[in-house]
Amino acid sequence: MQTNPLLPGNHPLRESIQEEIHTRFYEPLDPPARVSWLTLLSPREAIDRERECVADLCRRHGIEPPLNGENFVAVDLGEFRLRWERHNEFSTWAFFVVNEPRQEPFTHPAIHRVPIDWLTGLPGETIAAIHLELEPREAPVRSMQELGELFAPYSFAGNGVSGGDGRVFSDFRVREDGFERFLVRDVDLSRRQAGRLVQRVLELETYRLMALLALPLARELMPELNELEGRLNDINDEMAGISEYFHGTDREQRLLAALSDLAADVERMGSHTATRFHAARAYASMVDKRAEELRPVRIPGLQTLCEYLGRRLDPAMRTCRSQDERLNNLATRIHRTTSMLRTRVDVAVENQNRDLLRSMNRRAHLQLRLQETVEGLSVVVISYYLTSLLAYFLRGMDDAGTLPIPVNIAIGATVPVVVGGVWFAQRRMRARITASHGDDGRQ
Repeated sequence: MQTNPLLPGNHPLRESIQEEIHTRFYEPLDPPARVSWLTLLSPREAIDRERECVADLCRRHGIEPPLNGENFVAVDLGEFRLRWERHNEFSTWAFFVVNEPRQEPFTHPAIHRVPIDWLTGLPGETIAAIHLELEPREAPVRSMQELGELFAPYSFAGNGVSGGDGRVFSDFRVREDGFERFLVRDVDLSRRQAGRLVQRVLELETYRLMALLALPLARELMPELNELEGRLNDINDEMAGISEYFHGTDREQRLLAALSDLAADVERMGSHTATRFHAARAYASMVDKRAEELRPVRIPGLQTLCEYLGRRLDPAMRTCRSQDERLNNLATRIHRTTSMLRTRVDVAVENQNRDLLRSMNRRAHLQLRLQETVEGLSVVVISYYLTSLLAYFLRGMDDAGTLPIPVNIAIGATVPVVVGGVWFAQRRMRARITASHGDDGRQ
């Protein structure tokens, strides 16, 4: 991109985002034209191989490959025109044959010009294959009977488009060759309008089929969700049967383990389905947008393409949304049940701890009373032995004639003194030990 010296430097992404709007242009078409369209489902990593296929086809027709690391290529190969576009999870391959005499529709599809060995080498799996015929305004107007010969009688749809400047017909059925059929009639379309119309019709069917990829998954999910919801209901019923004052937590722990297993199963299912369901919603919105861009006009006696698709696509999308919501609601219910059960377990544990503390307090109180009793007995025992020792001493003094009072009186007088002294000494010792332990606790 050229820069203006009067402007500050360009942002590194300016050129790419500026050119993004011009990269995927519509193919201008002059009726009559034949289009073959393939939608191949493939991983994003297949883009390099797809570019190699584009380059190979160009070289086969003596044309320099126009690839430059892009996700879109439109090139005229002489016999036909190729349009390749890479999307997030699929690629589209369109083959156009124009500027040739009008022929009976669908008898000489454009894809017959493409080498078979090249087609079979394309990466991916076919999700949509369409033959589209663009009839000129000079062609005779087809009756309902003639249209019924091209499509399934009494089951095809059609309507005017672009405010009546064109008409589109299809029965959305896959024929023996693996392709659907669309007939577009030019009433008063410019070549650019014709190109946009053809592109929108082809994308409409592609996005419809991509959206419906989620439907088989949703159907597979139904019995699994029924089984998981049944397991959760059983857990809730068992929780309701547990006494509020149930003191053991073994039962609750078992229920928590069951809830954990259930949550893991739901998370596994969610990880497998979330991307597909989200993509289905996005594709369905693209179908609605493309249908709106067609600006349909009713043809008397026919249901419109939008009505035909809506009768089939809308219930499918509702089924997908329903299963996705069921899965999300189930995850929410499991989380709520787990929280409730954890609360009950926590309360039960707190009650057990409270009862344990009460029991410990009772034991400590009993131990204290026992200790006080033992201390009282120890005072008596120590006093007894001290008094006995003093009695020996006093008797010795009495034998020596140095005791001024009778020996028995002297022994009796020492008893309260000894008992009081022992009791006081024991109290001082216990107070000192208690103070020492109190200081240690504060430290």
